[in-house]
Amino acid sequence: MANREDFHTMPGHLIRRAHQISIAIFMEECADHNVTPVQYACLSEIARQPGVDATRLASAVAFDRSTLGNVLERLEGKGWVDRRPSPDDRRVKLLHITQAGEQLLDAIEPAVVATQKRLLKPLSAADRKLFMRLVSELVEGNNDVSRAPMGRVDGD
Repeated sequence: MANREDFHTMPGHLIRRAHQISIAIFMEECADHNVTPVQYACLSEIARQPGVDATRLASAVAFDRSTLGNVLERLEGKGWVDRRPSPDDRRVKLLHITQAGEQLLDAIEPAVVATQKRLLKPLSAADRKLFMRLVSELVEGNNDVSRAPMGRVDGD
């Protein structure tokens, strides 16, 4: 039998576990709001960039377009997002947060902050800063190999 590296110590496995833990904490902290992390990310970006189209939103949240369509249907169904035709191209729908969506973001903010604090709690303050710097470098340095590369949506 070959000497194989223990997968438990591999970065990919540890990142996957950290993601699982992050989702679990988010769902626990935000349970009263009936929103998923992806829905929260989309809603936050739509609030930040009113009138964004789905293609640019997908890039901003690093999510593939086909899955994003399902997320947007749920957000619209919950009354948190409106889709309106673009005045320039009626085939393109522009996304706007509703008053109910704004109220949700205001209500959920303390739970989202608590999620981030709980996730990083095992680290010292200095290690939290270091972790954030390193994980940001890792994500940015590998963005181009993602199935859904992230881009920022900052009005042209």
